[in-house]
Amino acid sequence: MSIRIGILGYGNLGRGVECAVKHNPDMELKAVFTRRNPEDVKILTDTAKVYHVDEAVKMKDELDVLIICGGSATDLPVQTPEYAKYFNVVDSFDTHARIPEHFAAVDEAAKKGNHVAMISVGWDPGMFSLNRLYANAILPGGKDYTFWGKGVSQGHSDAVRRLEGVVDARQYTIPVEAALDAVRSGENPELTTREKHTREVFVVAEEGADKAKIEAEIKTMPNYFDEYDTTVHFISEEEMKKNHTGLPHGGFVIRTGKTGWEDEHDHVIEYSLKLDSNPEFTSSVIAAYARAAYRLSKEGQTGCKTVFDVAPVYLSAQTPEELRAHML
Repeated sequence: MSIRIGILGYGNLGRGVECAVKHNPDMELKAVFTRRNPEDVKILTDTAKVYHVDEAVKMKDELDVLIICGGSATDLPVQTPEYAKYFNVVDSFDTHARIPEHFAAVDEAAKKGNHVAMISVGWDPGMFSLNRLYANAILPGGKDYTFWGKGVSQGHSDAVRRLEGVVDARQYTIPVEAALDAVRSGENPELTTREKHTREVFVVAEEGADKAKIEAEIKTMPNYFDEYDTTVHFISEEEMKKNHTGLPHGGFVIRTGKTGWEDEHDHVIEYSLKLDSNPEFTSSVIAAYARAAYRLSKEGQTGCKTVFDVAPVYLSAQTPEELRAHML
């Protein structure tokens, strides 16, 4: 029997989830929920229907997992705890500093509703988090380094778009090459947040908007820009459509460490991603963890989970026997 999937929110991430479900034969998209007029939302899956978000709870017995595709700034802190009362849910909450409080709120709601909630699923947090954990466990004496980009951060772009006077925005995260080279060479540099990355923001402002105020709000935004050297460019809608419609991203997780009785041997563990479409790759990770949420729920588990809590076997459509035969 197929895992019945619902999508809440049909933006870049929601469309990516629809594609990911198509590529997983054990899944079936049943419904897309939107805050817009459902008649104005055109999806690609012939067998699924679009409903207004107010209809979602009425369908709690018709879906196995609800994937929540809102933004981390204001949507997910409200939506994920709310819908975890009624569904097994997965979100991609990516404000690292607020994950503990988000976990606590979602865990309480999911346990009350007897559901499984997977939060902060994607590539960072997500795949990068796993690789940081593995590398730390393997090389306990070492240093961690994470570099993002160059690429568009959906969460940061969304946060800027919500500012007063902003029509559209794209935020690029750019690793500082000198810092990356120093880490790879085994120098083990002490790097501040500011020394590892810069941020570049392209903004389409409303006519007559206070651009100086917008720029100041961006550069001082806690958890997003305040610890980085940030450059803000104001551009036209035409330039945004021409030059900034793609959503590439990627990055590197690197851990350097030593082994041997006298720490005489050096090691570098590096995991990297180069993504042509950030939302589509994020959605592919989410689909795998939706499968895990479904299986954990079937086992009777409840509460909030992160990627740290899920054994790899729960992610794959293959059986444990197939995995042992072909992937070990």
